[in-house]
Amino acid sequence: MTIAPLRHIGIAVASCFLVASPASAQNQSFQAYLDSVAVQARSEGVSQATINRVFSDLTPNSRVLELDREQAGSGGNLNPATGFAWMSSYISRHNTDARINGGHATLRRIGNLASEVERRYGVPAEIVVAIWGHETAYGRVMGGFDLPRSLATLAWDGRRRELFERELIDVLKMVDQGVPRSRLEGSWAGAFGNGQFLPSVYLRLAVDGDGDGDRDVWNSDADTVHSIANYFRDAGWRTGQPWAVRAYVPNSANRSGIESTVSAPVCPRVHDRHSRWLTVREWRERGITPMAPISDDTMAALFEPDGPAHPGYLLTQNYRVILEYNCSNYYAMSVGLLADEIAR
Repeated sequence: MTIAPLRHIGIAVASCFLVASPASAQNQSFQAYLDSVAVQARSEGVSQATINRVFSDLTPNSRVLELDREQAGSGGNLNPATGFAWMSSYISRHNTDARINGGHATLRRIGNLASEVERRYGVPAEIVVAIWGHETAYGRVMGGFDLPRSLATLAWDGRRRELFERELIDVLKMVDQGVPRSRLEGSWAGAFGNGQFLPSVYLRLAVDGDGDGDRDVWNSDADTVHSIANYFRDAGWRTGQPWAVRAYVPNSANRSGIESTVSAPVCPRVHDRHSRWLTVREWRERGITPMAPISDDTMAALFEPDGPAHPGYLLTQNYRVILEYNCSNYYAMSVGLLADEIAR
């Protein structure tokens, strides 16, 4: 079974939520498979010179296949109240003092870019910086895998051929558009740059923020923050609305009928953990109190990641935008909370 990918795909969304396809490309040799991809790439306007330059010396990368197989991993210690790993433990491991301090330093470094991005895209600079921090530790860990080789290996493997073949053709288009072959390094799953975009996302949403004619999301602060902010605007970020607010949820709160009855078409396991959507006013009437400013008319879903008697949150539409970058409650909560710390 293959589900439709998210409309926007960041570093690991696609690999987390698409499952095995029955088709396998390994009934062909690697070179024969590349030849078939080249036919499709040419039909989409990619030059033969680019195909030759990128495909001439590619070989399968066995380490990429190992990492792909290992990806599911272990959920760690499970919280018996939720059946999921402890959110609080995940947050403490990811939102360290070093990452928070790095966010403050990055926000200071980009200076006027922060207000420029907020004005142009309507996305808070601290959200953009928090994504940068979570994806690559503010540019320190962007990955050293050759992107065409990784993508070709994953596509040839066949487990998620449709996804990775598309990204392989799009990385050829990047080279056709002038991205140097030598710059094409990133994660084993094909994401790259400070914000860890996949090629399809780069082609559609990367921005030349400094106006030098090069969308360099590897080295340019301006291109990085403009591109991440553009991604969030395109995904539907609502200016002036928080991603969530902490909520006081007493034992006496009226929980009747708050379970969501809607089955999400993408990442249902993530969305199943959220309540139905009510206005903040309706949550107040149920005895649930926001602990930060938020309009009573804002639609919000209640999320208690570690269960009752642990911190609860009223999530807004902007939380769903963070999920479009990486469809994981652990990821979205840690990004939002890191952004809050960076903004202090």
